[in-house]
Amino acid sequence: MLERVGRPERHFQSIHIGGTNGKGSVATLVAEGLQVAGHRVGLYTSPHLVNVRERMLVSGVPISEGAFLEWTRELERGVHEVEASFFEATTAIAFADFAARGADLAVVEVGLGGRLDATNVLDPLVSAVTRISRDHTDYLGDSLESIAEEKAGIAKPGRPFVIGETDPDLIAVLERAAREVGAQAVHVDADRHFRGSLRLVGAHQRRNAAVAEAVLSALPDSWRPAPAAVAAGFARAGLRGRFESRGKWIFDVAHNPTGFQSLTATLAEVAPPRPIHALVGILGDKHWREMLDMLMPHVDRLHVTTPPSAPVDRAWSLDSVARAVPGVVAIADFDDALNRVQRGAATVIVTGSFHTVGDAMLRLPGFQPLQ
Repeated sequence: MLERVGRPERHFQSIHIGGTNGKGSVATLVAEGLQVAGHRVGLYTSPHLVNVRERMLVSGVPISEGAFLEWTRELERGVHEVEASFFEATTAIAFADFAARGADLAVVEVGLGGRLDATNVLDPLVSAVTRISRDHTDYLGDSLESIAEEKAGIAKPGRPFVIGETDPDLIAVLERAAREVGAQAVHVDADRHFRGSLRLVGAHQRRNAAVAEAVLSALPDSWRPAPAAVAAGFARAGLRGRFESRGKWIFDVAHNPTGFQSLTATLAEVAPPRPIHALVGILGDKHWREMLDMLMPHVDRLHVTTPPSAPVDRAWSLDSVARAVPGVVAIADFDDALNRVQRGAATVIVTGSFHTVGDAMLRLPGFQPLQ
């Protein structure tokens, strides 16, 4: 598909960010630091909340509807010929758009895994892996070590490979993978957290900012932003659905146990007004019982529902959830759940998946990421 549009990924430099949790935040922080330094930066993240154009930004501006349509038409035949996935197609569109809009550098988030991910056609200046936890085990394996090996597949010969993981066993797997390909492993110490001003909320985001800072420091001299630009970029960097507070609403796309650990830790740190009601929709192939058990002590009422945009074959069973977790309020109709969760609440948390947060934003006035 990239051949069809002139190998656009060769027309800009890149930074490649993988990991189970935190890679979207790290990618956003890195992009903001570079933009403040004067670079024209493409940013490719996934999944989107409401509109697919959210995934493809240049200098903070999403791809236009017209450009997305034109690149889709240009690639349509190739998509059918190779039976490309949705993610493969959007990756090709993003790279074509970045080249067409004159990005001089793109910060690209891995979709799933790393070694076999569509984004791994890049030859990045720096690659990085954030935290690793169990997710997508049907594709990446059941053990954390096997998942780490897959994610280390983005390390490139002669290039820095930043390691944000803190587990010594997983660090050893990532460092070994880096040595095998001739990459330069750069380990971010476990106790390192960004100490400057940060718009993103929570201790996990201060850790993500430290990893982003290490990525920027690993760039060649001609690309490395000055500390002042990094500080200014990090202070203004925002990311939709990451403990995003709007009035009494808090949106968080936590969708695995590690994400829920960060969510509950941030709730304890921020201590929003009570009573706190939660609207939770988790995909059925996730460890939903563990996640709900984490959240229950932090909220006064927990509603569970199924977001309309969730794939039918991955939806959880609300009856099973209600039987397994006493005290939850199961509401099948999403719109009804969205209305009922607000009643009597001083704070409403919407979480469990990108689908849940995106579907809620789509229905609430003024919350859509793209207007």
